[in-house]
Amino acid sequence: MIFDAVILAGGDAHRLGGVDKPALSVGARALLDRVLDACPDAGTTVVVGDRRPTARPVRWTRETPPGSGPLAALGAGLHETTAPLVLVLSADLPFLDRPTVRALLDAADGDGAVLRDPDGRDQPLVAAYRAEALRREIALLATEHGSLRDLPLRALTAELELTPVSVTERAPLASFDCDTWEDLAAARARIREHGNVLDEWMTAVKNELGIDVAVDTKTLLDLARDAAHGVARPAAPLTTFLVGYAAARAAASGADPAQAVAEASRKAADLALRWAAEAEADADADAQKGGSG
Repeated sequence: MIFDAVILAGGDAHRLGGVDKPALSVGARALLDRVLDACPDAGTTVVVGDRRPTARPVRWTRETPPGSGPLAALGAGLHETTAPLVLVLSADLPFLDRPTVRALLDAADGDGAVLRDPDGRDQPLVAAYRAEALRREIALLATEHGSLRDLPLRALTAELELTPVSVTERAPLASFDCDTWEDLAAARARIREHGNVLDEWMTAVKNELGIDVAVDTKTLLDLARDAAHGVARPAAPLTTFLVGYAAARAAASGADPAQAVAEASRKAADLALRWAAEAEADADADAQKGGSG
């Protein structure tokens, strides 16, 4: 599906004391980078806001005058797009994920689709819009009011037929945004919870290293356990490193990266189990010798 993305990152963040909100980190990754990671397939990604380092290339623009509101910012971003479908996101969504974005794009019939949060409220800055409908209504509003300055988003969305997409049980926090310091603290605490920390850490490492490969976390943890218990504790990280190296070599030769990891993990796990079985057999033999003596 061909689409462009417009990310609004130029708000004044007055509830955060005017800090550069998109640059604040959750899980050691800037909020803006986390949002960018949710839409890697966009043909053109436009960020409306001041320039800053980003994890992947984007196109920058700014509403005129700066700080004239989200509708003006959306209009400026839309001007830089050409795709028939436009994903519109705010830059402070730490838990937005790719499946949620895909669900919005797939549901964008009529004038588009909007994410509906757990409280039943539609979130116009987590939505996929038909570009033609956006351009039409923005042009009408600009003509009616003389400009888009300080106009609320509801002036736009009230005129559009949008399909609501409810958040799923798997991603109930997709619409969670960081408007206050309390929100930021809650987001940081959330990713460190036992059920989330490994997935969050693996995603952060992959982004930091510039790799995109499916990782079977359970398989690698099982391998690490077998190496630690069957060989020696330091064997766990060293073995998983060698598995990664072997998988990279296989992928460089044309193998599927995820299958290469799985195959290398299987071989290393089998080796660890054989190693442990041999050591156990030797220990039993030594015990029998001691008993007979």
